[in-house]
Amino acid sequence: MNFKRLETFVWVATLGSFRKAAERQHTTQPAISSRISTLEEELGVKLFEREMGPGPVSLTAKGKELLPYAEKIIYMQEQLRKRANNVQGVSGLLRLGVSETIVHTWLPEFLRRLNNEMPHLEVEMTVDVTSNLRAGLLDRSVDLAFLMGPISDPSIANLSLCSFPLAWIASPSLGLPDRLLNIEELAQWPIITYARNTKPFAEISQRFRAIEGSSVRFMSSSSLSACYRLTVDGVGISTLPYRMIKEELEKGIITQLNASWTPSELQFTASYSAVPYNSIAEQASELAVIVSETYANEGI
Repeated sequence: MNFKRLETFVWVATLGSFRKAAERQHTTQPAISSRISTLEEELGVKLFEREMGPGPVSLTAKGKELLPYAEKIIYMQEQLRKRANNVQGVSGLLRLGVSETIVHTWLPEFLRRLNNEMPHLEVEMTVDVTSNLRAGLLDRSVDLAFLMGPISDPSIANLSLCSFPLAWIASPSLGLPDRLLNIEELAQWPIITYARNTKPFAEISQRFRAIEGSSVRFMSSSSLSACYRLTVDGVGISTLPYRMIKEELEKGIITQLNASWTPSELQFTASYSAVPYNSIAEQASELAVIVSETYANEGI
């Protein structure tokens, strides 16, 4: 029995669409239809209900019965490859979603290790905020994401990565005093912070808006590089991952503020779709755990 046809069967069932399965497998919709038709002929059963129009396709009763067996065959085939330690022979495309904090810290080392271990693997990378990366995981347009997790969905597997404490920073040109600053004093300056659809922004805005009689000005951005640049130029103050701006602090380009309150540290996970089984995403996420732990312990 042709393995590619079984794989196509699983993807059509998962995505509910011949078109989406074609996009996922980098082929045409007629090719997907042909694979399913041939598989149905081989098995002597109808796997999908095909209705007219662009709507989703659904499994027949027999298709629902056979799907777990197809998933098991795919899983065992990938386990056989792993047991044979044929990692360097892995090929294909990994659609990787990354939060910008990771880009500025241990992502380069991860990509170097990934290329050494899987030299035939292609990587298509998207840098975005966690909410968008989560949506990509759920609609299967992203295979693996390094984001502020975990993702609470039964189809998503989450592996814990290192966390990042935050630090309040400002340009030396602002002349902020070198003493403990309460949150009311910080609120006198524009707060340069994460995009509005992120956990850090929600926590920061809630804390500052609780101040009585104070009008807080927020400048939010999805780009941490932009937040850093605006801070250096003295537009306002910001809170960024300490490890991301450690060298700049040591050089005196920016100053760390002694604040009475600091947002919670950023917790990241390597999250990937476990249904259907994706061995490339699984192996890449395991590598990410190793690299992030090394970064946290040794500061690579």
